[in-house]
Amino acid sequence: MTSRFQELMNNLEQLRLTKMSAYLPEYLDQINGKQLSFTEAMLNLTKAELDWRQGEHVDRIIKRARFPQVKLLKAFDFDFQPSVNRQLVMSFQDLAFLEKHENLIFIGSPGVGKTHLAIGVGIAACQQNKRTLFVNCHELLLRLGAAYKKGTLDRCIRRYARYDLLIIDEIGYLPIDHDEANLLFQLINARYEVHSTIITSNSELSTWVEIFQNPTVTSAILDRLVHRAHVIKITGKSYRLKQQN
Repeated sequence: MTSRFQELMNNLEQLRLTKMSAYLPEYLDQINGKQLSFTEAMLNLTKAELDWRQGEHVDRIIKRARFPQVKLLKAFDFDFQPSVNRQLVMSFQDLAFLEKHENLIFIGSPGVGKTHLAIGVGIAACQQNKRTLFVNCHELLLRLGAAYKKGTLDRCIRRYARYDLLIIDEIGYLPIDHDEANLLFQLINARYEVHSTIITSNSELSTWVEIFQNPTVTSAILDRLVHRAHVIKITGKSYRLKQQN
């Protein structure tokens, strides 16, 4: 015959109260030993369950954001990159820039940590339940171009425009032709003063006209990106070279 305890455990499992089920025996011992009251034990059990569910929820949001790897801001070596304003960058975790629809632009040579910082801010956004997407610039342009050819560009742009935070990585690593520049402009324009975008680039903004090969489109893109933006220039050495030494 199934004991009352086993019946309770089965009920918790059917209700998918995973952590309550896992911790219940421990708390029953504390209740029986009069170390905790029933109310205190239940409070702790429900907190454990809620914390676990929140963690699972955040993990799903992070997975959907498609980061190439998980990197936290606290793991960034600010001592190795003294040109980066630690206080400013760490303040991005409170997401005030998202509420103001401001953009972040990280500029620097390859290997200085631009993508790490962008991912770190993105992780912070996910932890606060913000819809976030990380995408390489070249991959983004391929998707936009394919949507244009299929006649679904408007729908594609609306999808990207809905994200609370869109991270576009590595603008400038590969050349961008006239048509691609126009597609990127349409996306940036759709997000302008509605949602925030993070950009990483190895090129100074003044040289973007060489990347986009169109002064008019370049000016329009920069006008919307920089209007409300924090531009963080990283002038230090490459982490990759540091690791090789």
